[in-house]
Amino acid sequence: MNTSHTRAEATLDVAASASLPEWARLRICAKLGPVVSTSASDTRSQSRNRALALARLVARLSRALEEPKRRRPTRPSASATRRRLDSKRMTSIKKLERRRPAPGEE
Repeated sequence: MNTSHTRAEATLDVAASASLPEWARLRICAKLGPVVSTSASDTRSQSRNRALALARLVARLSRALEEPKRRRPTRPSASATRRRLDSKRMTSIKKLERRRPAPGEE
């Protein structure tokens, strides 16, 4: 199937767009750059490809405008710390027991 002649491209100049608020323009430019473009050559219909390209452009812009989830700092629980230290201690003992005894300790 030859779809190269029906390829459609959608481009938005974010830096020059007056329809976007300043905060949105800054966030999109920081994540995607000043010019955002998408293309589609999925179908043989150019009008369908144009609609797909516009839908992809809208999806990219909405993903760029999503505010990232803030990380909530967490601490390991006391029991997790105790388990980790016990494991380290057991590994240390296991390695000490593998050593060849000192000449006077046999």
